[in-house]
Amino acid sequence: MPIIAVVNPKGGVGKTTLATNLAGYYAASGASTLLGDADVQQSARQWLKLRAPALAKIQTWELSGSMAKPPKGVTHVVIDTPAAISGRTLSDVLKASDKILIPLAPSMFDVLATQRFIDELKGHFKTSKDMARKVAIVGMRVDNRTKSAEQLERFIKQSGIPVAGYIRDTQNYVHLAAHGMTLFDVPSSKVDADRQSWAPIIQWLNKAH
Repeated sequence: MPIIAVVNPKGGVGKTTLATNLAGYYAASGASTLLGDADVQQSARQWLKLRAPALAKIQTWELSGSMAKPPKGVTHVVIDTPAAISGRTLSDVLKASDKILIPLAPSMFDVLATQRFIDELKGHFKTSKDMARKVAIVGMRVDNRTKSAEQLERFIKQSGIPVAGYIRDTQNYVHLAAHGMTLFDVPSSKVDADRQSWAPIIQWLNKAH
């Protein structure tokens, strides 16, 4: 049972967007999916309340300060984590998770904050290879035509962390989230370009190390 945590102490980088759509992908694929919300703002939990019963089911997971064992029968777990995560909470999430995704928006402020976080993360792994097996960056709200996208790409290359993929800068995520939906709850013809950007992310998550 893979447990995937979406982690970045910097607020506003797209953690909940990444976590909810990843859970939506697994649920739409027929997996018994849990979406754990460790964020005090409970954004993912509030999003689930908007989700129509007819959509692929995503279960919620009570995370009250500790990483409990997921219920039996669950095949996939996605955890949305809070901003400013650090210390014992970060350590618990890293130990419990099979994969860590770091969402990163193409902003210099986000890049600088994420660099500090990556430096902190290195202390939790014996070697850089161990870290690269478990941790990857996902570029969020990326418009390849902009200079900020170029800056983001340069940072990722210098970070030593693999990139799982890039999420396009589109309003589809905003419109769908307002109804508790994901890209994988609507016909692919409506969001084909956006779904394509998820293929390398899913491929990295499925990669055995």
